[in-house]
Amino acid sequence: MLVKILSNKYTLLALRLVLGGVFIYASVYKIAEPAEFARSIYNYRMMPEATINLMAIVMPWLELISGILIIIGPFVRGSALLIGLMLLVFVIAISSAIARGLDISCGCFKVGEGGRIVGLETLIEDILMLIAVFVILAFGGRSFSIRRS
Repeated sequence: MLVKILSNKYTLLALRLVLGGVFIYASVYKIAEPAEFARSIYNYRMMPEATINLMAIVMPWLELISGILIIIGPFVRGSALLIGLMLLVFVIAISSAIARGLDISCGCFKVGEGGRIVGLETLIEDILMLIAVFVILAFGGRSFSIRRS
């Protein structure tokens, strides 16, 4: 029964719309405020300082492009895979921050002052989105696509 629900073309479309919408929304502030996003990345203390600025510029555009592509569907599997890889990185970073007791903004949506604090809630949200990616990869999700690839 669960497989039938998860493989339903409307369920897969809903998952694509949610994932795409979340990633597009998440990219907006980061694209507009790359310096603030760079500070958010730095606060995790996981990357070499030399790579932080590049990551702060590239990652939001990857989020935007993969979010658009998973919604319109020319490359559903490829964009789902890219979103899944980013979510895996986010899960690792958030888990590490929680384990180390860091009280930092997650840098998920709004960066800088007023951003969400890293915590179990953000970790669970990212894990649920990662599960949605696995469902899309497992069952295709190519219906309602501008190109069925």
